Amino acid sequence: MTLLQIMSDGDGRMLRRIFEPEHIATELAAVGVQYERWPVLDTVDEYSTPDQVLAAYAPQVEQLRVAGRYLLVDVAALAPDATDPTWPDKARAARTRFLDEHTHDEDEVRVFVRGQGCFYLHFGHQVYAVVCEAGDMLSVPRGTRHWFDMGFRPDFTAIRFFQEEDGWIGAFTGSTVASRIPVLDDLLAAV
Repeated sequence: MTLLQIMSDGDGRMLRRIFEPEHIATELAAVGVQYERWPVLDTVDEYSTPDQVLAAYAPQVEQLRVAGRYLLVDVAALAPDATDPTWPDKARAARTRFLDEHTHDEDEVRVFVRGQGCFYLHFGHQVYAVVCEAGDMLSVPRGTRHWFDMGFRPDFTAIRFFQEEDGWIGAFTGSTVASRIPVLDDLLAAV
């Protein structure tokens, strides 16, 4: 389920909740964030390799790559692995890495092709929680204060676009705002 929940950054109080993709796009455009829907292809699953994901979405990837002058495109994926006894620790470490507010020196562009995750965008005194699922493309402008939550049990595949090799490196703000805002699992439980 795609969801935009706008909250107070002081106490996490919900101000608005929006489910319709066209209304989400309008709300996000008002703060300079691009959101659109891409086709969901049933040929992509948790076993798809990065090369298979990129091949499946090749026309859309190339169009966005050229339009945004992105030099690098890759695939980030996490899926539960019952055969790996260390998977819960790996998942926890991956999740924790992005839970604090940070910025990037370039736009952060993600296309979810499977599963879900939540981008939290901090504008003024409001936090926009954008729960993304398969088919959601989000482009967060460089310098935007934000964080990302992949949930307690990460399970997603996303195509990532970069203008520079180290464009994904975050500059952490030191803010504690994320600690006052509901995590992805709590957002979904409240719906």
